[in-house]
Amino acid sequence: MIDVLVSGGGPAGLAAAIHAALRGMEAVVIEPREPPVDKACGEGIMPSGVAALHALGLDVPGHPLRGIRYMDGDHSAEAEFRHHPGLGVRRTVLHSALHQRAVELGVRFATTRTEVVRQDELGVSAGEWRARWLIAADGLHSPLRRALGLHLPGGGPARYGLRRHYRIAPWTDCVEVHWSAEGEAYVTPVGEDCVGIAVLSGTRRPYDEHLRAFPALAARVQGRPASTVRGAGPLHQRARHRVAGRVLLTGDAAGYVDALTGEGIALALATARAAVESLAAGRPHTYEAAWARLTRRHRLLTHALLRAARYPAAARLVVPAASRLPAVFTATVRALQ
Repeated sequence: MIDVLVSGGGPAGLAAAIHAALRGMEAVVIEPREPPVDKACGEGIMPSGVAALHALGLDVPGHPLRGIRYMDGDHSAEAEFRHHPGLGVRRTVLHSALHQRAVELGVRFATTRTEVVRQDELGVSAGEWRARWLIAADGLHSPLRRALGLHLPGGGPARYGLRRHYRIAPWTDCVEVHWSAEGEAYVTPVGEDCVGIAVLSGTRRPYDEHLRAFPALAARVQGRPASTVRGAGPLHQRARHRVAGRVLLTGDAAGYVDALTGEGIALALATARAAVESLAAGRPHTYEAAWARLTRRHRLLTHALLRAARYPAAARLVVPAASRLPAVFTATVRALQ
């Protein structure tokens, strides 16, 4: 019987498998897609996420990020990260690096799906595999979260994200968050001649229509698309618990609020490590509290910003307020980094 079975080969699942292997545990990742796997993602990694990658033995190539800048056409507010830069990196580059590191450490891969999980007091069974523990890292709409009866309705208006890359030299060394009454646009430099622009909104419509809500941004990248549009949503997903017997939920599968604060990758890496640490210590029940602690600040701030974003009058006040209170804005960004 293997030690850890990981369902899902995205960043959270691969990070969990790597941490398990670094602790001498035998890990198998179940993932039906061949690497590298792309998906809709803002692609900006906060400094804590970069440090988490280093802890995995990785130095992923990308574009250094100095901080975060909020913009609305008339106002702007900027906050630099305190000690270390963040990183803008293509999702496919990140996934390839994580996958290669897992292979180097002897992690095995099964190109199949986890459809049915059975567990008893000794272990977990999924298809032909039998393990002491299973880490569910199967994404935003986690089938295992639903199969285990852990899924809860998201609540509140549904929000969606779309992303496209543009072949253009970055004009900023920050993640730029452009605000409008209709949604937000995230500009992330991911290379010397490439930026990614993700749009978030509660309205479902084509990407180009969303981008027109940001005319200056749309004009800057006009005629320079470098990738197809990828989408995700509804973004808000909730889980009743993160631990169900011998199954632990991590990454987006454990619950997700919104991409508004750009913490997705950093939190995926942090919660994956916490899950493995709880198993290595023989105390899986402690993971629930660890997950709550690691994600608390992100959840509180994201919910607050979402409440503002739902009302056009309130959304118009976000950037002016950040501009007039730079110390508060900087402190908020650094609390999340």
